[in-house]
Amino acid sequence: MLKEMMIAGAGGFIGTCGRYAVSRLTATWAVAPFPMGTFAVNMLGCLLIGVLAGLAERGGVISQNASLLLITGVCGGFTTFSTFSNEMFAMIQSRQYVVCGIYFVLSVVIGVALVWAGRSILH
Repeated sequence: MLKEMMIAGAGGFIGTCGRYAVSRLTATWAVAPFPMGTFAVNMLGCLLIGVLAGLAERGGVISQNASLLLITGVCGGFTTFSTFSNEMFAMIQSRQYVVCGIYFVLSVVIGVALVWAGRSILH
């Protein structure tokens, strides 16, 4: 179990660093109060996890340790749905209902579509 935790943790470190970099880069494109950094990270993460999960399901394409590193670690550290939820809550608290609704719908609809796209790349 310690070995698996170290593999996932190493991936998490990579994912977290990637999340920070992408969030910082895309934050400059933000139109307040839309959280562009988190949105960009979540969408990229959905595409990435779609591709990786598709590869993992094919059996033998990526090893169990690679899956642990990349899906659990990198994607888990990279995607920010906890931040997404916290931002949604803050928007509701500040009564920014329209922005909150747009953010929610775009994140969920485009996220699911990108997971599908990532899996479809393999077909």
